[in-house]
Amino acid sequence: MSRPRKHRRVCGLPETNSFGPLNGRGDHKSFIIMTVDEYETIRLIDFQGLTQDQCSKQMNIGRTTVQGIYSQARVKIAKSLVEGMPIRIEGGNYKLCNGYEKTCMGVGCRHRFGWDKTPEGNDF
Repeated sequence: MSRPRKHRRVCGLPETNSFGPLNGRGDHKSFIIMTVDEYETIRLIDFQGLTQDQCSKQMNIGRTTVQGIYSQARVKIAKSLVEGMPIRIEGGNYKLCNGYEKTCMGVGCRHRFGWDKTPEGNDF
């Protein structure tokens, strides 16, 4: 029997969940789906400048798991740029933190630094 999947801690949802080309070419019926946890690895590593190890502690998962999630996210971003396809961020195996958990590192936490605008009641 396999081990149950561990929820990835996410410290805030993106303000916009769809991104795409501005030229308006074609009717985009297909999107590249990026999960919320993939978005969180991009935010923490590329935007906040955390290492994969720091990101793994922030998300409460293993470093090798972060490495895999991060690689998948980068492939999706590259495909969007090269093929001109829009990205939609949705789904994934995650739980929102509330910024006050003892296990939250706080380094890139959107709650602790007032960056998050998610509705109240999304406790980790």
